[in-house]
Amino acid sequence: MRIASVEFLGVNVTPKTNWCFLLVRTEDGRTGIGECTLSGQEALLEAEVVRLAPAPLGADARDRNRLARLLPHAPGGLVAHTVLSALEQALWDLAGQDAGQSLHRMLGGALRPTVTLYANINRGANPRTPEGFAAAAQRAVADGFRAVKLAPFEPLVWEDASDPAQRAAYAEGIARIAAVRDAVGPGVEVMVDAHWRFSPGGAAALIRDLAPLGLFWLECPVAEANHAEIRRLRSMANERGMRLAGAETLAGLAAYRPLVEMGCYDVLMPDVKHAGGHEEIRRIAALAQSAGVEVAPHNPTGPICHAHSVHLCATLPNFLLLEVQFGETERFFTLVEGEELRFPGGVAPLPASPGLGIRLREEEARAAPWVVMAQPWLDPRLG
Repeated sequence: MRIASVEFLGVNVTPKTNWCFLLVRTEDGRTGIGECTLSGQEALLEAEVVRLAPAPLGADARDRNRLARLLPHAPGGLVAHTVLSALEQALWDLAGQDAGQSLHRMLGGALRPTVTLYANINRGANPRTPEGFAAAAQRAVADGFRAVKLAPFEPLVWEDASDPAQRAAYAEGIARIAAVRDAVGPGVEVMVDAHWRFSPGGAAALIRDLAPLGLFWLECPVAEANHAEIRRLRSMANERGMRLAGAETLAGLAAYRPLVEMGCYDVLMPDVKHAGGHEEIRRIAALAQSAGVEVAPHNPTGPICHAHSVHLCATLPNFLLLEVQFGETERFFTLVEGEELRFPGGVAPLPASPGLGIRLREEEARAAPWVVMAQPWLDPRLG
């Protein structure tokens, strides 16, 4: 099963969203696919694939340990790690196809028959008012989800906190959270993603302000490198009945080791697109399990990442919940073919077909190439 080509394919799916994929084709006619979406970095991803592509040509696609070994000190940083993670995903897809077994079977077998999801309603909220977020949350609950997440604080960044507009953004964010909490009722969990927007002092005030709302977790309140403050914030959050979650853009076991050893988070959120792929996340999850830390993989992008994440999460003993982008675009379901990707009742069934179980509709994907985003979802200063 020799590798014949490695190709980048970026697809525009909404006015604010591109999804990026890596296609690995073999000489015997198979195609394995991984996802390498990294918002705002499409040109760099494409350039990195061009740089990487010649190296595995002619190699046996089953040699994942050699072809997709993540080196944390690689100078390409998160862009290089994301492309390598997609390569690892694609090689697993090919291995399953070659063996005639589903990816979760290749990973040792599922521990659960379905994977429980939570709805990230952030991109499906329109208008972005408290009422708009509340309506998006209610749509998710009507579809069977028992947990929802929002990222309510744009355009706040703590370095600009002296600006009155930033203080207004904080108040609006709290109002959005309160509206969602009221809209979904006590039987549905609510999570808040802060996207690293706060200083440690601001995050401490945020935790105190959120305490009456009974959140399930607060995610990424401060920069990931601030380990001592993250541990302090975790203690504050736990005292008020909520978990602290984070670490969605790190790559490699070594990056997660200090977070586990220092007790930074209740929930780690490695992303199969960035962390190194399936095997690296399994190592990260095993380390987390040794410290009683739960794992809830980050998964707010396209259908290929989602399918890989479902297979992966089915095999993790300390799995908590899997994120899924809810209500952004119907193309999440229509851009792929194969096994059913929909999630009735807020749970994902496990594909049984060989490999990933779904394929990209390439002709449709190529008809909508990626574009530069005039209005990206995330503040450009946050990456």
